[in-house]
Amino acid sequence: MEDNRIIKVFLDEEEQPFAEFSPPVKFVLDTTKITDGKHKLKIVAKSSQGVEGLKEVDFEVRNGPMISVVGLGQNEVVDTQIPITINAYGSETNDEFVIRGSETPKAIPAWVWALILSFVAFALFYLIFFWSPEFYTSFV
Repeated sequence: MEDNRIIKVFLDEEEQPFAEFSPPVKFVLDTTKITDGKHKLKIVAKSSQGVEGLKEVDFEVRNGPMISVVGLGQNEVVDTQIPITINAYGSETNDEFVIRGSETPKAIPAWVWALILSFVAFALFYLIFFWSPEFYTSFV
């Protein structure tokens, strides 16, 4: 019996498949040859009776440096002048660690300030109401 099962693999909206296999198959997708951004892997499989099946898998490639923008959000409405910090860092070098630009500076979150303020307020309350010698008498 002739086995005419076939799997065709397409990338994005290409008309020609970049690979054709007989099932089952295991292959390595080299994303270094694909541009960064959102892509779609389309898999078309044909059964031995000629019936086709389709599966699409959305994925995102990020081989280049990670880009971080602080000060401007996605679809944000802005006016006047706004300070923007842009940082780009990647992992191309395996033998050395670059400290400069490895982290993106961010402001301290508001909940941390609220926690610190609560602690300081409790410390002042304790000092004002309980800092007197009669509360600290010796048992000896």
